[in-house]
Amino acid sequence: MPIYRPNVAFLLLDDHDQLLICERLKIEGAWQFPQGGMDEGESPLEALHREVEEEVGLPPSSYEVLESRDGYCYLFPPELKKGKKGKFDGQTQTYFLCRLKEGAPPINVNQEPREFRSHTWVKPSLFDLQWLPPFKRQVHRDVLRDFFGVEV
Repeated sequence: MPIYRPNVAFLLLDDHDQLLICERLKIEGAWQFPQGGMDEGESPLEALHREVEEEVGLPPSSYEVLESRDGYCYLFPPELKKGKKGKFDGQTQTYFLCRLKEGAPPINVNQEPREFRSHTWVKPSLFDLQWLPPFKRQVHRDVLRDFFGVEV
């Protein structure tokens, strides 16, 4: 039976119903939703608030949580089962659909430690699975279908 690391992911919509995506710092052309692991004793919502502030600089007061869904899982390829993720076989994710509030501060990916080089906004239907490593594509396909009715 696989051992999964609990993780949260942030689907942020702007006022044009575009999704925030961020380009990984060390992998040019690798775009993803802000996300991260849950700390021991932390609820998924607490983890979301912490991760979003750490990765893109948005305090919880700057977005509204509209919906959440859990149970999205993927397995790590063998080369990622090293270091801090070594005790886990994969991740189980809770996705939060959120809306940016009027007057929110700008997205700031220049946080320390820095994880992203840039960010942009895209319509959910334009999210390209090729931006992701193959082991994450099915989860993103499911998330885009479940939250936005988009088949990619």
